[in-house]
Amino acid sequence: MENTTKTFNLDHWQKRLDGLRTTYHVPGASLAVLINGEIHELASGLLHRGTGVEATTDSLFQVGSITKVYTATLVMQLVDSGELDINATVKDILPELVVPGTEAITIRQLLNHTSGMTSDFMIDTGRGDDCLARYIEACEELRLESSPGTVVSYSSVGYNVLGRIVEVVTGQSWDDVLRDRLLVPLGLVGTVTLPEEVLRFRAAMGHLAGGNGQDPEPAPFWNLLPRSSGPSGGALCATAADLVRLAQMYLKGGVAPDGTRVLTSETVADMHRLEAETPDKWTSHNEGWGLGWMIYDWNGVPVFGHDGATIGQNGYLRIVPGRGVAVALLTNGGSTDLLQSILFRELFEELAETRMPDAAFEPVMQSPMVDITPFVGIYKRQGVVMTVTNHNGTLHLRYEIFDGRQAPPPPMEIILIPVSESVYAGVGASEDLIPVVFSTLTDGSVYCYIGMRAAPKIT
Repeated sequence: MENTTKTFNLDHWQKRLDGLRTTYHVPGASLAVLINGEIHELASGLLHRGTGVEATTDSLFQVGSITKVYTATLVMQLVDSGELDINATVKDILPELVVPGTEAITIRQLLNHTSGMTSDFMIDTGRGDDCLARYIEACEELRLESSPGTVVSYSSVGYNVLGRIVEVVTGQSWDDVLRDRLLVPLGLVGTVTLPEEVLRFRAAMGHLAGGNGQDPEPAPFWNLLPRSSGPSGGALCATAADLVRLAQMYLKGGVAPDGTRVLTSETVADMHRLEAETPDKWTSHNEGWGLGWMIYDWNGVPVFGHDGATIGQNGYLRIVPGRGVAVALLTNGGSTDLLQSILFRELFEELAETRMPDAAFEPVMQSPMVDITPFVGIYKRQGVVMTVTNHNGTLHLRYEIFDGRQAPPPPMEIILIPVSESVYAGVGASEDLIPVVFSTLTDGSVYCYIGMRAAPKIT
């Protein structure tokens, strides 16, 4: 469905993007808007504050975890063609994955983040086309953090596994399958996966720090993620317009601009239908997960999309299928969440007559009286230990990272202020409040969510 009653005022939105970018100290941004079947492109600021190179609409940004949507699309193409059964177990395709318990995990559970696999596990397995095969071998040190199908927990590991499944089924590398089956049919000429390919384009550099009214500075590294993290968000770079072109295929029921059918219309509908509701509805403001997509409810209006983040770069994609409107924003530092929330709210109200909910997360005026006793304890997931203690009736959380780095970051000390019985606003060293959510299963086991990632209580 296309909203033919609305037009896009390029000058107005260019001024708005410029103004918000400056206010929130975002060095550079690229914006693409799809309405009435037409894509409008805008850019503002700099790709690199050190070199002064300007951002343009054909500039590439790292899209981070938005890549998961591309991987999910490849998987569902294989389901459509009959080459893959979405309800098959991972062991059916990858018997070499020896993580205990994975024999029960299905492809569907990997797609909707209910597999029980840990959230983050990065290891450099080289730049060769065998990097994902070697990544699967390295996963032998992992353990499931919940029984498959019982807990919704964001898992990049699951998407790297999906990337390897795509390789096994097709006999090609993930990068080549992505190019042949998705980028070429959709005409995504401004989307690449390898650093040497990025060199053909103007590319954004991430920026870090800043705050307190200061502009951020260029990050010391462009990207530290290994190639084996590609399917989950380690390397894909794109223009904002190419993100919207991907969205346009979904809005057209799976058909590319040249008429090529990329996905069946039934699969498109299945992919942005809520499959797994998440207890953490505050980190990314989504209700839960479809097959690859984040699913949103904007005051009764169905919306789907995804966010992504790398070193100093953030991307956002939102699609309102009932209005035929899609918006993509790519940024390279500063207070990008504030820029995105204000700009998207105004854009969707104007162009889609849809009100995006207020993204603010803050404690209630009067904190409720809750029983905090069940939440005291130690929670652990791969690379992270969280210790929750009772300090005179107030929960304190100590967040420690043990991910193999020689010099891990110092522990974070967070005070938890109750918003409801199971939702807390975490107050730490930064200005931002951290959503912390506790979830208790029917068997009595307790999980603590930070950043959509669930850690089981171990003691």
